[in-house]
Amino acid sequence: MSGTIAYFDVFVGASGDMILGALVDAGLPPDALLETIAALGLENAVEARVEKVHKGAIAATKVTLITHGEPDRPHTHLRLPHTHHEHAHEHEHEHPHRSLSEILNIIGRARLPEEVKSRAQAVFQRLAEAEARVHGMDTTDVHFHEVGAVDAIVDVVGTVAGLHTLGVERVVVSPIPLTHGYVDTAHGRLPIPAPATLLLLEGVPVRGLDLEAETVTPTGAALLATLADAFGPVPPMTVRRVGHGAGMMDLPLPNVLRLLLGEEPTSHKEPLDAQPLVVLSTNVDDMPGEWFGPLFEDLLAAGAWDVWFTPVQMKKGRPGIVISLVAPPEQAATLRRLLLERTTTLGVREEHVTRWCLPRETHTVSTPWGPVRVKVARLPNGATRAKPEFDDCLALARAHNISLHDVYRAALRAFQHSSQKRPSEY
Repeated sequence: MSGTIAYFDVFVGASGDMILGALVDAGLPPDALLETIAALGLENAVEARVEKVHKGAIAATKVTLITHGEPDRPHTHLRLPHTHHEHAHEHEHEHPHRSLSEILNIIGRARLPEEVKSRAQAVFQRLAEAEARVHGMDTTDVHFHEVGAVDAIVDVVGTVAGLHTLGVERVVVSPIPLTHGYVDTAHGRLPIPAPATLLLLEGVPVRGLDLEAETVTPTGAALLATLADAFGPVPPMTVRRVGHGAGMMDLPLPNVLRLLLGEEPTSHKEPLDAQPLVVLSTNVDDMPGEWFGPLFEDLLAAGAWDVWFTPVQMKKGRPGIVISLVAPPEQAATLRRLLLERTTTLGVREEHVTRWCLPRETHTVSTPWGPVRVKVARLPNGATRAKPEFDDCLALARAHNISLHDVYRAALRAFQHSSQKRPSEY
């Protein structure tokens, strides 16, 4: 299917085998998975078993990889490069330890398209970086046990190759559910989500799920975080196939990953940029007015993309101000702290949103007074819209003691002349 969108609806969890199962259930031939295993040179080391199972009331496809004579296990954590940790895992003698470079070499030698190999290597690179951060080491010292065994290599490469085979050009993922509890590992008892899983989900929209089980594994998190082009709701698409991939555990909810394969409607062929963002807001009614100006500047300097103040009437008839900002998720913690420290509020609200943006590029044009950057956006119908950069226009207007409007119009005329098109103005 050319131009296919893959939407992963992660309503309970995700792991490598669940992603493979969803791909097969949605139309990936099981033989394609076997061909990937052979391309990796692992046909004598791993056997793939595909079967239909029920998880709750949902029929789903379960992909089981059998290595060393036993089914695959949940892929968690790494082996630290100190021998006193080795006894903690009862199957370590059966699952070889591999460094990141060894895994990247296995993938690099595979008889697969370069795009598939590079994306699969990026997944393992990201996974190794997260594990290294958790344990305070360099990625060169990370040696995987279960995650680095052949079943996980097949999970990762099989997923990337499967998306390639299905002609998927864009991957969108729903917010990831985070459960709670504890998991016993080779390094002792750890909280759920696993520390590496949380690091892998930095910058990814998440939501809480009141379930005591590890439903998102590091492998699943690494795959979705690395391969996703966007996170958020289902994008405009014509759904062609739906697949369900089964997990290992039986849970109070169907332990299934849902996959929608579809195509963008003709009216949406012009790609939009989807960006996960957070909106922080708080109400204040007892803050001196002169505090707002410095706060505005501090929030922008700390990473907010936009800040605005809205007058409201609060309880007991008091006038108040709603302070709002939008920012990338990775800046949320810093901005929350600033709001709590530099206002009189006692709490901050946080919402995760998706911003859909027109594709844009910047051109520089010449005016009689100097260069001006012009931001050019492309509309879904193919037309363009141009807007000179305000800061450039203002600087030239002040430097030459002329009207800001004159500089603005001159920049637009210069762009129209250079592009031989007449863009509409904002």
